[in-house]
Amino acid sequence: MAQTQKTQDHIDRARAQWAKQLPDLDTGPMEILGRIYRLSRLVTPSIEATFASFQLDRGEFDVVGTLLRSGPPHRLTPTELYRSLMIASGSLTHRLGRLEKAGLIKRVPSDRDGRSLSVQLTDKGIGRAEAAFRQDMASEAAAIAGFDPEKKAQLADLLRELNLAVEAHLSRQGPPEPAED
Repeated sequence: MAQTQKTQDHIDRARAQWAKQLPDLDTGPMEILGRIYRLSRLVTPSIEATFASFQLDRGEFDVVGTLLRSGPPHRLTPTELYRSLMIASGSLTHRLGRLEKAGLIKRVPSDRDGRSLSVQLTDKGIGRAEAAFRQDMASEAAAIAGFDPEKKAQLADLLRELNLAVEAHLSRQGPPEPAED
């Protein structure tokens, strides 16, 4: 864990503290997952502020963004949205209600089954989702602008591999058992 000629970050300092308290414990996973978690916590306020400037919270943007990236006619069934977002169905229902009230989505008869409804972006929703995403990407690009482009590409490839490996592991493992006191 010794750092030579490298600037230490928060995770290096935390690992050093853990090494003093629990010297037998391998804290190596913190070097990856701890940094990912910390980066997420660092950029989340900026992302949320961007969406708030478009009168959206992050969950609402997830819905309108998913509908926008689905392509014209920007329409999905609630089940398709639910699967894409991986959230509780009650949360989706609540979000859809707020977005419909704001005039960003409408519920329309399903193309597949006239008895059920699909969720579709309105023109207002398309405009807001696109503008919010453009601003979010500009903010995120600015946040990583000082990082070498070649390293960005390498890191993106490595994170993709890590994401796939973790998803595969978790799909085999199932939900965690509750901790016992």
